[in-house]
Amino acid sequence: MDIVLRHATSDDVPEIVAMLADDPLGATRENPADLGPYQAAFARIAGDPQQHLLVADDGGPVVGVLQLSILFGLSRQGASRAMIEAVRVRADRRGSGLGGWLIRQAVEEARRQGCALVQLTSDRSREDAHRFYERLGFEATHVGFKLSL
Repeated sequence: MDIVLRHATSDDVPEIVAMLADDPLGATRENPADLGPYQAAFARIAGDPQQHLLVADDGGPVVGVLQLSILFGLSRQGASRAMIEAVRVRADRRGSGLGGWLIRQAVEEARRQGCALVQLTSDRSREDAHRFYERLGFEATHVGFKLSL
């Protein structure tokens, strides 16, 4: 692919938010008209060396995004793990293999960071996404729980 994976900049935030809002779940929880909270969140992410907001750039608008968070813990003999979140591909690029490329790049970055495990969560309703992650070698081994605050 003639695509570069790079760390996002604050200029990328509007395109990232547009991708986050461009699906049935995102449409109910994202607000691309008010970028203030997103810019504040971007500043926190950019200031944390364990957070990697990565975008796929093909020389035009951003075409994909994901966040890779490095988590430290005591379990698994003190192993680090990587958490992949907010994976999105721009609508006109879906089905092109870009999503798989993004995930493989994130896994390689996790390896470079010394992680022993890569994990992610996916909303129960995203059955197509579940099949996609399984094709990439991920296994549904745990049940996730959330508590809204």
